[in-house]
Amino acid sequence: MIGGGRVYWGKKSHREMDDGGSNGVVVIFAWSSINENHLTSFVDLYSSLGWNSLVCRADFLTAFYPEMALSLAFHLLAELVEELKNRPCPVIFLAFSGAPKACMYKVLQVIMGDCEPQIHPDDSQLVRNCLSGHVYDSGPLDFTSDLNTKFALHPSIRRMSVPSRLISWMAKGISSGLDGLYLTRFESQRSEYWQALYSSVEIRAPYLILCSENDKLAPHQVISSFTHQLQELGGEVKVVKWKNSPHAGHYTHNPIQYRAVISNFLEKAISVHLHKIRQLGERARTHDEISELICDLQKVAVNSNQSLKRVATGPGDHFFLPSSAPYQSNNNDPSSSQEEQRERSSFRPLQPTSINAHSVLGQFLFDSCVPKNIEGWDIRFGGCLNGQPYATSSSRKSSNRGFKKRLLRSKL
Repeated sequence: MIGGGRVYWGKKSHREMDDGGSNGVVVIFAWSSINENHLTSFVDLYSSLGWNSLVCRADFLTAFYPEMALSLAFHLLAELVEELKNRPCPVIFLAFSGAPKACMYKVLQVIMGDCEPQIHPDDSQLVRNCLSGHVYDSGPLDFTSDLNTKFALHPSIRRMSVPSRLISWMAKGISSGLDGLYLTRFESQRSEYWQALYSSVEIRAPYLILCSENDKLAPHQVISSFTHQLQELGGEVKVVKWKNSPHAGHYTHNPIQYRAVISNFLEKAISVHLHKIRQLGERARTHDEISELICDLQKVAVNSNQSLKRVATGPGDHFFLPSSAPYQSNNNDPSSSQEEQRERSSFRPLQPTSINAHSVLGQFLFDSCVPKNIEGWDIRFGGCLNGQPYATSSSRKSSNRGFKKRLLRSKL
């Protein structure tokens, strides 16, 4: 028991011992409008379908105090994250009546990172990955001023046939107090509440909305508007509507149909969870492949740099030929003997034969290898620089005279 409500585990499925685990976890968000006996029937329903139930029962005033709702949300997430760390599984959020305002919207804000303080990012990601469906039973409610009057007293008191004058006076007093709270503070929270419910579309989990045409607390117009907005945002929504079932009493009045609808939705949630797992696996493999490719490219770049002996980037764009300087010995070293010098000289590689650029062979190679269709440029040998042959690039316009000489020499 904590401030704002309590969080506890319901009955767990017997399949946990036989088959190595339940199908998943149903987080049941309940408000004070749902009595304990009614809540127990839903715990039994999901247990018979092989799902565990984590119940979050919020107090009546928690819907009007965000601080209390946030405290309850953190306590709930601590229990849920601990369970998912032991065994990740599908998770369903089931909200009755006004429970989305009492706690669930704060849970959505926390796992989406839309409020302060926050839980660990890995824990938020774990809950989002496992969240595979949303169920709204007789909700969500639009918290307006007239709703305060309808929920001013506990449902058991409102069902009394002839309330006393004292009870009527207390109802009016509580309603007036809540209206004052609504006008000064609660109105600013209303848009935040709806925005949190709409932001859950980003989790990519389907929605199941159970409603009634004669529900005065959850009017059909509010449910239709909520459904339309979710679909506009890209959400997958299924609506099941009855005609005469009371508020939060659909299962009591339509048990067979209700159980069939819930069973089908739970199977869909399992398939959604498996699809999410496959997507996460594909993303992990893609990330590993990209990382491996980057490592390979880095290795190639390192090997290429090591294979380049010398690169000249001077203003004359000189391109040096490979040098055999590492193989040359220093014959002037007084410490080396004549025998060592002869041994080193015997293993000295042959020096590359130099070609005169103005000879017949040099001019032939020049005419054969140098492209003639590069507009405005010539490439020619410029002689030797420090004993190394190099080539220079120059404009044709600045070397017409040299070009004519080489052309005549080529014809000869």
